[in-house]
Amino acid sequence: MKTIQFLGTTDSEFLQRFKDEIIPELREQLSKEFQPKEPTEYLTRDEVCDLLKIDKSTLWRYTKGKKIPCYGMGGNRVYFKRSEIDLIINQNKLN
Repeated sequence: MKTIQFLGTTDSEFLQRFKDEIIPELREQLSKEFQPKEPTEYLTRDEVCDLLKIDKSTLWRYTKGKKIPCYGMGGNRVYFKRSEIDLIINQNKLN
């Protein structure tokens, strides 16, 4: 097997150093960036009204005015993403 010098190290020394130093650091950085996603929680109209302490007519106005996004599944079924409701509340912080 041919040995290549890389900055004063042999192939095996370089590979060992790579395994010992670089791979653990890369693994740590990737684990921070790629966390498992939580499943999306969907709320009904009643749940959103209870959460925001509003009535259904106010919620209807908010959805028609595109202040709160909603998702439908045919018929009268309307759902809201919990994460989007939380984001809207946080974006409208008063102070």
